[in-house]
Amino acid sequence: MYKTVKEKLQKTGELMVKVSDGQTFELHLHNVKFHDDKELIEIDAGTETYWINGNEVVYMWIHRVKE
Repeated sequence: MYKTVKEKLQKTGELMVKVSDGQTFELHLHNVKFHDDKELIEIDAGTETYWINGNEVVYMWIHRVKE
């Protein structure tokens, strides 16, 4: 799933993910780093940094604005 998340974020620029423990995260190209060697996703949330195992992502989606 790590590779899928990385590819989708690079295409869309923004992505919501849910990991196996139920937490959700909003990913943006400008605040996410991918560590291919360990398949970790690093999220810089300003005051906190989150590390998630890219293979623990169980669901992902993109925000859609209704017009």
